[in-house]
Amino acid sequence: MENVLRPLIVLGGSVVLTLFVGWIVDVVLRRADARHHETPLWGLLRRCRPPLMVVLLAALLRGAYDQTKLKLIEDHEKGIGQVLSLVLIAATAWLIVRVASTIVESSYARYASQQSRDAARVRRVRTQVTLIMRIVTAVVGVVAVAAMLMTFPNMQAIGKSMLASAGIIGIVAGVAAQSTLGNLFAGFQIAFGDMVRIGDTVVVDGEWGVVEEVTLTFLAVRTWDERRITMPVSYFTSKPFENWSRGGAQMTGTVFFQLDHHAPVAAMRDRLREILAATPSWDGRDWSLAVTDTTPNTMEVRVVVTAKDADDIWTVRCAVREQMINWLCAEHPYALPKVNTAEAVPPPGDQWPTRSSSNGRAPRPEEIHTNNADIRTDDDAPPPGARGAAARRSTASPDGAQPRTGRG
Repeated sequence: MENVLRPLIVLGGSVVLTLFVGWIVDVVLRRADARHHETPLWGLLRRCRPPLMVVLLAALLRGAYDQTKLKLIEDHEKGIGQVLSLVLIAATAWLIVRVASTIVESSYARYASQQSRDAARVRRVRTQVTLIMRIVTAVVGVVAVAAMLMTFPNMQAIGKSMLASAGIIGIVAGVAAQSTLGNLFAGFQIAFGDMVRIGDTVVVDGEWGVVEEVTLTFLAVRTWDERRITMPVSYFTSKPFENWSRGGAQMTGTVFFQLDHHAPVAAMRDRLREILAATPSWDGRDWSLAVTDTTPNTMEVRVVVTAKDADDIWTVRCAVREQMINWLCAEHPYALPKVNTAEAVPPPGDQWPTRSSSNGRAPRPEEIHTNNADIRTDDDAPPPGARGAAARRSTASPDGAQPRTGRG
């Protein structure tokens, strides 16, 4: 009878005690959450119950499993103790990460819930919180793995030999992981240097997008067409890039029109005011319309508009461009640029210049095309076609009859 009750008390008692403690913790956290509505900390701490219960159960079993007096457990006492130790270390690391994540998330939620906070500062804190959590997770994971390895006697000898050669290994690892370490320190610089934050609008390598994720080694940018560009964080510390959200998300955009010189600029200003008044994306800060350049055929009209962020400035520019062109086509079609296809106007009169202006002869065709009328030539040279006519006259009879040719 004792062989049955002893393991039942040890195993069953550990499970019952773990469930009881978990229930008590859950009740306490619920009441605390109901009393303190200003912070979500107590409600988030309820997510820590599973790792807490695993830690408690593993600790109870690790301390009392040898009291069961079961033959199976006695035959594999070292192996079972080793497994329970590994489970306890892993569960403890899980609990630490979960508690740290809960505290960080609750702090960020309280900071972001305040209406007076600037959106840029909130994004900055979010970026820092995300990277801090990744650092904590990495450190706790490394420590947990090291502790689990140190539970094996063979691994202790390997650890001592690694410590003895730590200098050489550190040099080799530093050379081999130079790029990784560079990205790691770049991640710290981005997090606390306020260079780029989650939610910022950036332009990298000619691609416009929004920063979606920041880690210790890479940064993900979501483009306007839903593509994801993954770049190493060292790129943002070694190369220039555009950050449209730094210093505020407000933006100014331009729209250019190439129009005829007769375009009604004053009427266009009035129409632009109406278009912007009917466009919700315009923030009302500023607008202008001015002629900024001219060419022999057209003039350049520039429209300047403002919006609260990059998405809205794109919408405002497209709306102004579309509605202004439609209005010009319907009300002032003459203002649109035209291509001149009319024939050249001939000079006054139907005759070529007189003898006094052309050296006493008509200009030759090659002189008309090559503009070389000032080249002096033989004045006695007959005009084009004259030689043929003279030859025909020379072969004609004195009375104007045509000469005889051939027989008969």
